Amino acid sequence: MMTDPKINSILDEGNRLFLQRKFEQAIEYYDKILDVDPKHISSLNNKGYALSKLKDFTNAIKYYDIALKICPDDLSVLINKVSSFRKQGNLIEALLICDNILKNNKNYNIALYHKERILFSMGKFNESISCCNSILEDYPDNGDVLFDKASNSAMLSNFDDALNLLEHAISQGIQYKIKAKKSKSFENLFDNIRFQNLIS
Repeated sequence: MMTDPKINSILDEGNRLFLQRKFEQAIEYYDKILDVDPKHISSLNNKGYALSKLKDFTNAIKYYDIALKICPDDLSVLINKVSSFRKQGNLIEALLICDNILKNNKNYNIALYHKERILFSMGKFNESISCCNSILEDYPDNGDVLFDKASNSAMLSNFDDALNLLEHAISQGIQYKIKAKKSKSFENLFDNIRFQNLIS
């Protein structure tokens, strides 16, 4: 199938507006394409993503589903659907999709990243840690994953591990100090001297 240069330029304009956080206007451009080509995967996916940014998760998922009928294995659409389910608090559905993605792509770190966060929200801290470990094998200095692993460890009362991981995360970026101060995961460490020193 030939890509139509006119459609590409409309898509580019929609994406430009999206990046400027003008989500309603971006959707108008995606709709222009979908009027001509209702099966245009990028427009369906991007419209869903823009709707999810507007916190309209129900309609976002509707557009992801249309895209997935056309192309059931599109990883970008699947991951966006996971993200919308997570934000809706629909963790079981989100986890199912992650597991399906990981069946065929077991080292797909974006799916693992969503999965470790979903498991954390479900209180499955050991399982979440094992997802973190898989990602850290490839990216040992990923601050977000180190922080999440630290949070899991703190929830399991493995405070030495939690502090070592938190220290490693903070060495990747100062934002993790602020995050740790606000995080309920570290409540039991608020009086710990080493924790105090790490976040000060």
